[in-house]
Amino acid sequence: MVNGISSLDPAFARNQANMWAVHHLYSGLLQFDSSLRILPALARSWEILDSGRTYIFHLRQDVFFHDDPVFAAGKGRKVVASDFVFSFMRLIDPATASPGSWIFNDRVADENPFVAADDSTFVIRLKSPFVPLLGILTMQYCSVVPREAVERYGRDFRSHPVGTGPFRLRHWEEGEALILQRNPAYFEKLNGEALPFLDEVIITFNANKSMEFLQFMDGQLDFVSDIDASLKDLILDEEGRLRARYHNKMKLLRSDYLNTEYFGFLLDSSLPSMAGSPLRFAALRQAINMGFDRREMLRYLRNNKGTPALHGMIPKGLPAYDEDAAYGYDYDPDSARALVEGLGYSTEHPAEISIYTPPSHVDICEYLQQRLMDIGIDLHIKTSSFGLLYQRMVQGEAPFFRASWIADYPDAESYMALFYSKHGAPPNYTRYSDPRADSLYRLAVATADERLRNRIYRAMDSLVMLSAPVVPLYYDEVYLFVQPGIRGLSVNPMNLLDLRKVRKIVN
Repeated sequence: MVNGISSLDPAFARNQANMWAVHHLYSGLLQFDSSLRILPALARSWEILDSGRTYIFHLRQDVFFHDDPVFAAGKGRKVVASDFVFSFMRLIDPATASPGSWIFNDRVADENPFVAADDSTFVIRLKSPFVPLLGILTMQYCSVVPREAVERYGRDFRSHPVGTGPFRLRHWEEGEALILQRNPAYFEKLNGEALPFLDEVIITFNANKSMEFLQFMDGQLDFVSDIDASLKDLILDEEGRLRARYHNKMKLLRSDYLNTEYFGFLLDSSLPSMAGSPLRFAALRQAINMGFDRREMLRYLRNNKGTPALHGMIPKGLPAYDEDAAYGYDYDPDSARALVEGLGYSTEHPAEISIYTPPSHVDICEYLQQRLMDIGIDLHIKTSSFGLLYQRMVQGEAPFFRASWIADYPDAESYMALFYSKHGAPPNYTRYSDPRADSLYRLAVATADERLRNRIYRAMDSLVMLSAPVVPLYYDEVYLFVQPGIRGLSVNPMNLLDLRKVRKIVN
């Protein structure tokens, strides 16, 4: 793993490294499978009442926290409904300062939002119907934690996890390695056999992605996620497939990834950073969308890893995605040039704009720079760290920026939330605002019928794209490279690692 883990506390499961670890140490009410279907986890069943305002979860009776000295005789305590009340109230408590506190913002009731009706019945009360709630409850933020451990360990709870997951912590050397061992009391089984199958998991950290992959090729690692750009042509062919000479040496697992890579525009013309900017004109933003070939870009820069984003922000892999959608932008340089000329610019007198990007994304910006020259736009590239770029986006100081959006949960609301005017930045970094889009958003999140809800999401996505607040680039793919002896490892569009059913065959 390239990125180190900063905390094993689920309230701080903000990035992929933390989420992967927390997922194996903790459990929540619900989970999803590789097809993104919502399934029971600690909740064996649930009911939705009061026109979608009340959710009642009936808990399993065979789930115990890991053995720990905070419990009597050091034995794990049974999970009860009041544990979820404590966990969720802790998550939204400002004193916790969890980056996940937003998931219940303006959604749960002001008074008694979480209730333990009895030890096996947990209730969530909402202000108004919000259908994506079940997806939100699959997030690692929503893992159950015991009050005893949080209060005993305090700040050290980040490195002393006490969960209900398939593995327990054995050792953590920050920045070096994380060792997990099998939880013998884990509640799930597969065909009558207790999970997980592995006795131990060792996760190592290497900031050098290419070195990590070379260690994998040398047999020192059982699997790695993704591949460094410097090695992609060696390992992958032009279509993103494993080259034939490696077929007996490794396996490549691929899946759609709920990650839309995009360029964003700031739409609030009242901000100082937008003064006199040509980007305040929708025609120029539309021209940029049509002024480059996404298929060519993917082929040359990514070996076709991903899908060209020809429709909107909703990525391939979500039920709301429609590959035959009639909205979005494709390569059309003549129309793009006509839009630019209609604003008074030309290749002789181009529109001057700048884009802010992290250094790791310069290649796509340079590709765009070359293509836009042909339609009368002179693009200047300004690099900055992820942290500084994020600050500019939040403060409205980046009129044009490189970004990506990874779904927080398997529902298109996670993408349409970027364009709901009631949301600030984040997630509405573009400051997009349209009453018609707001109405569609509110209608979608209150619509229980999935097919109808997805049609509403697409209608909102289509409306948003008319104003071109973003330039969708591509819908990403998950790539896992696995040693031949690893069995049972699967991939999913959320790119959430799951080692419960994995076996290692040693020859």
